[in-house]
Amino acid sequence: MDEENPPPAPTKPSQIPSWVTLGFVLGALFVVALPRRTAPDPAPPPVAAEPAAKPPGPGEAPRITTIEAVFSAWDRYAVWSSGSTEVALWSAETKKFSECYEVMRVGEAYYFRSIPGLTRPVLTHGVVPESPLQFTETEQQRLEWLREIDKENLRAISDAARDSFPAPAAKPGDGK
Repeated sequence: MDEENPPPAPTKPSQIPSWVTLGFVLGALFVVALPRRTAPDPAPPPVAAEPAAKPPGPGEAPRITTIEAVFSAWDRYAVWSSGSTEVALWSAETKKFSECYEVMRVGEAYYFRSIPGLTRPVLTHGVVPESPLQFTETEQQRLEWLREIDKENLRAISDAARDSFPAPAAKPGDGK
């Protein structure tokens, strides 16, 4: 009977465990290849506290002696209205005209009062560009100056037009 029924052929083992093993090995290699996390550095020891920096805000109070000296050298450019004017002093710290003053004139004496900003228009004519002061004029003074400029421009244009055209020649039958 043994000869009639041959023994069954050995069955091929399943390949599932080998794929699982391969996946496990690849996953382990991937984890090993990841960069390592290091523990955070301990906080540095506290350093002695430095004095707090001054918050940005109004600078130190302007020195009246500075504006007095500068104004006395440049007062010829001031435009007065009812005995007062406004000026702005150049500040080397801010690199702009930031220190503003109202100047009162009583006789030959000047009195200075610090103000937060100029309230009059800045004078744009008749002042040298190197001036350490910005001078102001009233709105009325500005309008008068602009009217004068308009009159001068109109006069210059009309003179140029008159000079560019020759005078009309006398006609032969005019008798003149």
